[in-house]
Amino acid sequence: MNKKLVKRYSVLIILFFLPVAFLLMLYPAKHNFIALDVIKENVEDISGISEFELKDHITVLAFFGKTPVQSATAASNLKQLIYDKFKGFKKFQIIAVMAPEAESELPLLKKEIESHEDLKYWHFVFLEEDDILDLFESLKSDRPLDESLSTSRVFIVDGDLNQRGRLDDRTEMERERNADVYDLTSYDCVEVAIIKNKMSEDIRVLFTEYREKRKGNYDSSTRRANELKGITNEQEN
Repeated sequence: MNKKLVKRYSVLIILFFLPVAFLLMLYPAKHNFIALDVIKENVEDISGISEFELKDHITVLAFFGKTPVQSATAASNLKQLIYDKFKGFKKFQIIAVMAPEAESELPLLKKEIESHEDLKYWHFVFLEEDDILDLFESLKSDRPLDESLSTSRVFIVDGDLNQRGRLDDRTEMERERNADVYDLTSYDCVEVAIIKNKMSEDIRVLFTEYREKRKGNYDSSTRRANELKGITNEQEN
């Protein structure tokens, strides 16, 4: 056979089988992703005080308080880097909590973030101050709400009303030198790098977890217990 034909067919065979071989190598490890940690359980639902609910949804929870226009930068980053990316996923929503007196500012805030798309999966909820505080206090946060009941930080809440995040947010280099463990319980929307690189990835991992649960391939309670045990042992050592 002509050497040129042999070479050509050899290249074609390699190009065909190499991707297949790569996929076969990945297949046995497809369930070995690192699940997103449960930071706090029993987050307060809002179903009794609004028309929306957190349960059975994957929710990004924001607090815009009494002066939501002041949160325009954080809201714009959230819209462009999170909402636009995940709005097509089933049960995904953003809930922005505001005080009743902020209702007059809502049209201006929407104008700032709407662009040319609607906000079908972005809900604005008006709650009384006590209800806002109760909801916020049911979350784990290292910073309180400011005097206007707002914060640039947002929270991820899963369908079982668990706050999700990272129990260990150290870099690989920090782990190698055994730096103290620190967590990531919320995501600062003013910091584009955090939203783009960390929060986006964490939501993607959470959706992967839910997909595996539907297939019956994932036991979140067992995974959660093992993760907590590992973090506890590391902190003790």
